Amino acid sequence: MKLTIHEIAQVVGAKNDWSQLADLSVNKIEFDSRLIEKGDIFLPLKGARDGHDFIEIAFDNGAIISFSEKEVEQAHLLVDDNLLAFQKLAKYYLEKTKVPVIAVTGSNGKTTTKDMIAAVLSKKFKTYKTQGNHNNEIGLPYTILHMPDDTEKLVLEMGMDHPGDIDFLSELAKPELAVITLIGEAHLEHMGSRENIAKGKMGITAGLHGELIAPADPIINAFIPDNQKIIRFGLPGEDLFITKLVEHKEKLTFETNFLDESITIPVPGKYNATNAMLAAYVGLHYGLSEVEIKKALKEVELTRNRTEWKKAKNGADLLSDVYNANPTAMRLILETFQAIPKNENGRKIAVLADMLELGPSAAQLHKEILKSIDFNKIDKVYLYGEMMKNLAEISTDKAVSYFTDLDLLTESLSADLKPTDQVLFKGSNSMKLSEVVEKL
Repeated sequence: MKLTIHEIAQVVGAKNDWSQLADLSVNKIEFDSRLIEKGDIFLPLKGARDGHDFIEIAFDNGAIISFSEKEVEQAHLLVDDNLLAFQKLAKYYLEKTKVPVIAVTGSNGKTTTKDMIAAVLSKKFKTYKTQGNHNNEIGLPYTILHMPDDTEKLVLEMGMDHPGDIDFLSELAKPELAVITLIGEAHLEHMGSRENIAKGKMGITAGLHGELIAPADPIINAFIPDNQKIIRFGLPGEDLFITKLVEHKEKLTFETNFLDESITIPVPGKYNATNAMLAAYVGLHYGLSEVEIKKALKEVELTRNRTEWKKAKNGADLLSDVYNANPTAMRLILETFQAIPKNENGRKIAVLADMLELGPSAAQLHKEILKSIDFNKIDKVYLYGEMMKNLAEISTDKAVSYFTDLDLLTESLSADLKPTDQVLFKGSNSMKLSEVVEKL
């Protein structure tokens, strides 16, 4: 981070007499005092605990200065709101470095698409991307201020919980290219309807000064700004679409209408073909060759717990997709899992947990998942969580078992699991199916 204390103080409008402070170069900024190293600046945020209580520990760990909303003994920059100062600093830093931003949002697939775009661009440019799930009003500025000094392209994931979230992040980052992967049902609890979700996702155009790549879903049409250049993808006839898709257990091969080369990616799920297609288009946009794009996607490594095959201790195949869940994502992964051939003498088992933040429609949306389960292809279904009870109650198939206790689910599945089985795990992150996967 190429910033000094005096420069930071000027940018954030520090109210104390910072001119007496040594104008040292700052290494990086951290809001977790445990991550502070020599030469860092500390950002005390207010959450379950007040970050101001950890300023002394931050200095013990090597901090040279701290933001603060009150006078403290240690060297500090006094501001009215630490988070707002942090965001203002990140916006300034992007303007100073002039690093082009590619922004990615969507109800499903945004993290995978972000990973794929970064992998492709890395073949030609020094590329940095959102790490983990740092995609909100704290994580996005954190990513900006943590990018290496030699970064040439910055791929930022933008998450949404409430109306206006994406607008704010887009205004902060001012992307020159933006991608919307899908308009689904995620966050219905806060957004109210798919129309509101569409409007929220289209907030990515608020700071956009270039091309938008978006699905050919008419639900967004009313929210496209005048004069916005837009590339639509989806079915044949759109600007971008997939042809000749072949699904395998651990990979996909497909062609597109805009590439001569076929693409292979090391993950299953035809929805991932769409994500890879978007990454390929971004690569072309920035001048990469088809050979570079194909190589990057063939070698791509995705963020953990997103459509990831693992081996159980007894040899069974576990398909873990447990970072998040919404009805669209659950239908798509079930479709993919059911299309994969069974192992010899093996069964297919689906372990499905609650999809959260769906609002008043939650019970009905859980019931409708039953339509996506083909009991000719799925031998057993384990359901877990309060909302999955709605699905369990309408299922008449004896293959369905319902659990309210995660330990009992784990014990039952472990006792039943055979080495030749294939098991799908899908549910919202807080349902902790990842713990079941790890125990197996």
